This record gives sequence, C-alpha cells and structure tokens, in this order.
Amino acid sequence: MRPAQFLGQIKNRRFYRDQVVHVERIPASRAWYGDLERPLPNQLKAALVRTGVEQFYIHQAMAINAIRQKQHVVVATSTASGKTLAYNVPVIERCLLDWRARALYLFPTKALAQDQLRALGLLLKDDLSRIRVGVYDGDTPRSARGTLRRQAAILLTNPDMLHLGILPNHHLWSTFFKNLRYVVIDEAHAYRGVFGSQVGCVLRRLRRVCAAYGSHPQFIACSATIANPAEHIENLTGTRPVVVDQDGAPRGERTFVLWNPPLVDKASGVRQSANTEGANLFTALVQAGVRNLTFARTRRVAELILRYAQESLRSRSPELASRIAAYRAGYMPQERRALEQALFNGQLLGLTTTSALELGIDVGQLDATVLVGYPGTIASMWQQAGRAGRGEGESLTVLIGLDNPLDQYLMRHSSELFDRPHEAALCDPANPYVLIQHLPCAAYEVPLTPEDEALFGASSSDHYVEAMVHLEESGQLEYRRNRWFHVGRRYPAQDVGLRSASGRRVLLLDTQHGDQVLEELDAATAYFRVHPGAVYLHQGSSYLVTDLDIERGIALVKGMEVDYYTQPREINSVHIVRSVRHRQSMSCIAYYGKVRVTSRVVGYARKKQFSDEVLSQEPLDLPPQTFETMAVWWDVPLELGRQVAGDGGDFAGGLHAVEHACIGMLPLLAMCDRLDLGGISTVRHADTEQPLVCVYDAYPGGVGLSERGFEVLESWWQATLEAVRSCPCESGCPSCIQSPKCGNNNEPLDKSGAVTILAALLRQAGT
Repeated sequence: MRPAQFLGQIKNRRFYRDQVVHVERIPASRAWYGDLERPLPNQLKAALVRTGVEQFYIHQAMAINAIRQKQHVVVATSTASGKTLAYNVPVIERCLLDWRARALYLFPTKALAQDQLRALGLLLKDDLSRIRVGVYDGDTPRSARGTLRRQAAILLTNPDMLHLGILPNHHLWSTFFKNLRYVVIDEAHAYRGVFGSQVGCVLRRLRRVCAAYGSHPQFIACSATIANPAEHIENLTGTRPVVVDQDGAPRGERTFVLWNPPLVDKASGVRQSANTEGANLFTALVQAGVRNLTFARTRRVAELILRYAQESLRSRSPELASRIAAYRAGYMPQERRALEQALFNGQLLGLTTTSALELGIDVGQLDATVLVGYPGTIASMWQQAGRAGRGEGESLTVLIGLDNPLDQYLMRHSSELFDRPHEAALCDPANPYVLIQHLPCAAYEVPLTPEDEALFGASSSDHYVEAMVHLEESGQLEYRRNRWFHVGRRYPAQDVGLRSASGRRVLLLDTQHGDQVLEELDAATAYFRVHPGAVYLHQGSSYLVTDLDIERGIALVKGMEVDYYTQPREINSVHIVRSVRHRQSMSCIAYYGKVRVTSRVVGYARKKQFSDEVLSQEPLDLPPQTFETMAVWWDVPLELGRQVAGDGGDFAGGLHAVEHACIGMLPLLAMCDRLDLGGISTVRHADTEQPLVCVYDAYPGGVGLSERGFEVLESWWQATLEAVRSCPCESGCPSCIQSPKCGNNNEPLDKSGAVTILAALLRQAGT
C-alpha cells in the first residue's frame, strides 16, 4: 500500500481528528558510483558479483581507497547505505593477501554481531571459505573459544566482551594481537554519553595491549550522519580519521508525517495520549498489511502500545493479534533472536520497540515506521525512519508529538526537523569517574608508564593526574621503577560496567513461575523502574513489583492484570562544589562547573491506561543516591522577581517553569535525551544566596551536555522562550512547562512568569 493511500484511509478512521500537521515528501535519489584505485583480487571480485555487487557507491569506493592507503577512516552516511561493504572488502582483501592478518569487529549489541556473521557467511564461500570468521561474546560456548582465539581471521564481538573477557586475558590472544591489522567500530554514533566515554577508555586500553605485541591497527568506523564524525572518532579512539560522507546509495521516496495528538482540553493544553495515538496507528498499519516498526522512547511505553494494540485487534481482527509483539533490551537473548527472525520471515507484521532496533539489524523489508515521540536527536530520528523503505521502495514515517516542550515545539516548527543540521555526538573518555575505573584495568593488562598520560589524559590531563594520585594513595596501584602496577589478585574489569553508572544489574524474578528470570536491568535505574508497587510490563503482560533488594540484585514480581500503569516521582538537591567557567550578561551571571546531586524517589502515581488519568499518588521511602557531576547554572536578578510579582505572578513558579522548559529544550541543541538531564530552581540557593536555575548532567562526572548548554546559552534560552510563549495553553501544560518527573507535582509553576524571566534574560544578553 502506497503512503498516500494509507494516509487517505487513516483520515476516514474514527480516531482521526486533524492530527496531521505537516507532510514532508523527500524525493527519491539515484545511485552515485565510484571507482577503486586498483582492481580487487579475482576471488573477492567473484564473491561480490555472486552476491549482487558489481559496482561500488561513491562512499564505498572512497572508503576502500583510503583504507588501502593505511588511513584511519570514518564513513558517515545514511541508514542502509551499504557502509558494511566499505570495511568488509578491504579487510577480506588483506586476509587473502596475508594469511596471518587479523581484524576485530566491534558492535554495540550481540544481535548486530550475529547479523554481520550471517552477511559474511554469504560472502565467504568457495575460494574465500578459508577465511575463518566467528562471534566471540558471552553466548559463545566455552568449547569454541580456544579455536576462535587461534584461528579466526575476523572476530566479531562487542565492547563489553573486549573489556571483560579479551583484554584482561590478552596473554591467551598473543597471536591475534600481534597480527591485528584492523579494528572496525560499527554504529559508532551509538557510543556517546556515559557508554561512549567508557568505550573510549576500552579502545585506549586496546591500543596499549596491541602496542605491547608490536601492532598498531587501523581504525575503521561507520556512523550515522552526525555533525562531528572526525572529532567523535578521535574522542573514541585517540586517532584522527579521514571522513567519508558523500552518500552514493539510491533512495526511494519517503513520506514523513508529523502527527500531533488532538487537544482534550484547550484551556489546560492537555492532549490525547501519544501512546493511544501510537497504538491506533500501529493497529491500522497491521490491519492494512503494512509491515512496520513502532518506536517508543521507553520500555514501558513500548509494552503499553503493544498491550493497547493487542486488545484492539482481539476485538476487531483476532487473527492478527498474534502477529505483533514487543522487542526491547532486557529480554533474554533467545527471545530477541526469535522475534528478529519472525519479523524477517513475515510471521510478524509489526513490532513495538525501543531504540534497540534503531541500529542496523536486518529484519527484512519494512514499509513504515512510527515514532512515538521525537527520539531526542535528528540522527536517531533518521536512523529510526530509515529502517523502512530500504533500497528504492517507497516508505512512510509518522512522528507523533509527545506532550512535552520539545516535541510540541517541533510540531509547530517542522523546519527544525527537516532543515536543521545533525547534532554532534558527545563523549568524554577523560571523565574522572570513568578514568578512575579504567586505569586499574589498564595497569592490570600492561603496567602504566608516564607516556600513558598523553593517551588517557587528552585535553584534561589534570583528571588523569588526580585519578592516578587517588589510585596510588588508595592502594590500587603501586609505583615501581617508573611504572605503575595493579595491586591485588582480583581483576578489576569485572567491577566495571560499560553501559551504566553503577555497572550492577538487577534480575526480575517471576515468583509465580519458580523465580524464573523474566529479564534484567541496570541497578542505577531500579529505584525508578522496579520500586515496590511499580507495574512492570513484559510482552504486554502486567507484573506487580512486590520487593526490591538492590544489594542482592533482585526484584520480585508477580503477574497481575491491572488497568493502570505507574510513574515515579523524584526530588533533587544540588550543592555547588566549584565553578570552572563563568560569563556575565548584564546583571545575569552564568556558570559551568562541578555540583553534588542528591536524588531520591519519593513516590509514584498510578495512572489509568488509555486516558492517563491519575488514580492515586503513593508515597515511597527509598534511600537517596548521591553523585558529583557537571552543571550549568545562572543567577536570576532579584529585580526580576519583583517584576513578576508586580504582574501578579509567582517568582518561584516562574523559575520552576524555566527549569522544566530548559531541560525539555536542551536536546534540540545537544545530542541527548531529556532523561539525561536533571535540574533544580530556587528563589534563594544556599550556596549562592541568589535566585538560581541549574541544569545538570544526570551521570556521575558529566558527559558534556551541560557544557554544551553553557556554550549556546542564549540560543537555548531563545528556543525555550519560543516553546513556552507559542504554546496555546492558558497557564502551563505538559507541552510547555510541566514535567512528568517533577517530585513537587509540578507546583508551583507560572507560565507568564517564565516568559517574563526568559525575555528579560535575553534582553540582558543582547539577543
């Protein structure tokens, strides 16, 4: 079914109430080919022809030529543009010419490694079959690991296994590291924030181990389109790459629809639930036989949409209810593989999913994608949209606006989505909290020397020195003969998790089925997601959390059908440790520096499914969590308070509204999610004795988000003012100044006060 035909049908559905606010048609584009500087070996050329490759797109040819010239390379082109071929061809060629050559492929997920193994299996047949390929991850049988270490020319793994299993045991990999010629980093844009910072340290440890065996491999990275591919790969690896970003892949026409849920109450600004809208569209696509992915921002929402769609299909098209499912992180590996295969072979017509399927796992030909909420970055938006219409076929993408400031701003300013440049990916391997975890790992692998400061210290060598001093004083490192050795028998990598601040996991145990492991999650988020009383969703079924034991790493759940879901509330306090930078705009001073955050989940709301009506507010008594991070904050002149009060407003409510709205709008300017940020506001902060608004990185040590806010402060304020001022509500709503995370139940809030404060700050800043 063509997109225009489907849109025409949707507009005749009962649930349609003029939700389509913009339609962008992106025309098809033709292929653009390039030439190699020298011909390929005959065996490789024949294998490519056998798999349907007779010409290279321009970006593939440019990348292959640069790799052959022994340059580090990053290929930054659109989804499904054939980036994989750009590294497979030169790697296989090298393996043909040098039987000792080795290559290490890193993927952010196990599923991507398995996907690439299947693709390589189609290529490496006949004359190429002697090139051994294998996946080495936590699911690899121990009986197969020794053979892979000795014989695999191309090893597929993930950063976690490299960190935990390979680098600490490098003596078992001596032949591999001695002959390592290439390190391939696929989906490099995924390595940002805390995860990217951790992986950056792992890759520096990899370079140290390689150097100890006399090798200095080339780095080849593939990324979605981002603003800073060269800078990002340099941050990740410590090497400066050549950038290949001329995209030569053909594209079919894409219809991109902005869909804004209708207002339920114009005065309050409350809109129909985006979850319900997503379920309606997901259901309609499935009923029309359109294979699709429906992306949600969180695991809970992906499960809710599936649940709503299943209930709808059981009553209208019962034969289709079993042909949809949810897919997300947390499921056991075998369940995820089965879902991928079922979508690929057509057993399933659609999946509700999180960003877990944003990356390039091959799930077959899809016709449509639905994005329930702006994914947080332009890059992610196009990644998710690009999962449909691979090749030259037409495709449809629908972006549903959530009830928050950024989504509603984008619903009113479509050019910000289609004309704005892609964001920069941010990571900081010199983050002191990350460094202090990885330096003992590095010393365990190969003793540290003074030269390592240049590798790990980068632009923040003071962090490196501070970390080394702390590790030596705490007895984790010992200095002998101009080298630092790790102290202790226990290898430190096992205490460091790459994908979270805590590195610890919590298992969800189903008490009604013999404590069977339902799934697992990061311990750092357990208080928010599996607190006692929380409703947890798994494949559309409800589970009630009866107990949480962080120390033992378990949460007990039992199946229970309920007609509500839960949403936690937290309160935060911020102590300013020190200012690192500041600047003055008239009477307003803005700062960037270190803060200490104390966060606590104080309760949760029980909300009715479909309507989101609050049924009750339940208190919780959970321990606080404290961490140091980086923040941007600004003093607000007292005379502004008098002005707001003189206009009949609430100064505290105005500051609170500015805080909420600024947090909601920073993702427009930094590659992040609003959940990556936290904030406070007060009419008199204990450390400054001034009215203050503060926005901080919600991760220990910070990941550069608040620094970005400090750098673009006036643009940030301007976008926030526009979002608040243009919202049609009378006194504030979720689309402008209300936050679902607010521990104070969104009280006090003053929309007009926020407009007054932001407008005054911008006048003072001269914008």
